[in-house]
Amino acid sequence: MQPVHHRTRKAGPAVAIALGLAAAPARLLGLAAGRTLAVALGLAATLPANALAQEASGPPASQHGTVAQTVNRTTITAGYDRPVARGRVLFGDDGLIAYDALWTPGANRATWLEFSTDVEINGHPVPAGRYSLWTIPRSGPWTAILNRTWDTHHAIYPGDEDDALRLDVSTEQAAHMEALALYFPVVGPYSTTLRVHWGTVSFALQIEVPR
Repeated sequence: MQPVHHRTRKAGPAVAIALGLAAAPARLLGLAAGRTLAVALGLAATLPANALAQEASGPPASQHGTVAQTVNRTTITAGYDRPVARGRVLFGDDGLIAYDALWTPGANRATWLEFSTDVEINGHPVPAGRYSLWTIPRSGPWTAILNRTWDTHHAIYPGDEDDALRLDVSTEQAAHMEALALYFPVVGPYSTTLRVHWGTVSFALQIEVPR
């Protein structure tokens, strides 16, 4: 597994890093490969029990969401935790998410997509099942990735040997979306569009289902 490093301009709260909460404005910086999760767990072990209990007692900064769409006889479901922009620059060299770095569009755990039947995504066959969704943001087209290992931490990419699909997608400028959103703006008899949208950036996956 490969740790996903998020660069930061200032350190975030130790408890937020330890719990993997998206409330931490920090990216993890200066950690050797493979140490991201170990450092997070180590921080959790050193925190007082009452501090952990207090952090866990409030609502999560990135609340969990699910969305599902049935197209013909196929059900498509997405599960993800929804980070909030809060006035931050989101993408780019000065942003929360660096260009050319792996990012799951979500927080806490990897965002996942599930297909009840075999489908095609942007013309590429994808077997029925559940997959984690990852991206590589860029100033131009992004890379979108479906990985067969779906139950993983948002900072731990399982590795490209488990990729089921990797393709380039064009991004679009859109109206500001404060909380990350996955939604289905277009639904047809045998196809739908799944859009990923945060801040003013969005991209779409075109999904075809069996007749």
